[in-house]
Amino acid sequence: MDHALPDGAVHQGFAARARALPSESVNGVIDPTHGALLVLDQITDPHNVGAILRSAAAFGIRAVVMQDRKAPPLFGTVCKSAVGAAERVPHVSVTNIADTLLEFRKAGRHVLGLAGEAELDLATAIAAPDGKGWGPGLVLVMGSEDKGLRQRVAECCDELVRIPMTGAVESLNVSNAAAIALYEAAKWRPVRDETPSA
Repeated sequence: MDHALPDGAVHQGFAARARALPSESVNGVIDPTHGALLVLDQITDPHNVGAILRSAAAFGIRAVVMQDRKAPPLFGTVCKSAVGAAERVPHVSVTNIADTLLEFRKAGRHVLGLAGEAELDLATAIAAPDGKGWGPGLVLVMGSEDKGLRQRVAECCDELVRIPMTGAVESLNVSNAAAIALYEAAKWRPVRDETPSA
């Protein structure tokens, strides 16, 4: 079995052949009343993507949107790192992140991109001008591990926001930043509870 599996594969004498998880369509998640979305702009580390999927499940995200290239496939390391959450949170695979954000905005969603250089802080932006929050129509966009949001992706957001931090560290790991953003967003909207019924 060791020869049949990839190098470093962990097993206990059992292996199964499986396909990557199927993707939902953009049209299936575009309605702003159907729940908040998380968009990953070229996040390539499968451990980070798995951890983000776990946070997305914990905080009731409707779906995670990823590019169909420059993103790890949803099996193997991603699913192992997600510890079951990859099967609980739908994902949407798109060709162009920026164009997809414009579609979301046209449909009535509000898009916040996280960027360390932004002046507006995350909590203020999520609370919205009326202090009641953006609700289920919110879209949060996380940039890649090394470069953050690409320029055109940033330009297609309604606002760029930052997580306030001390100067002790330059930045957070993207999976940690996503967990903070999702927690903050969950304060202002109903969280989808998918706990299996007994």
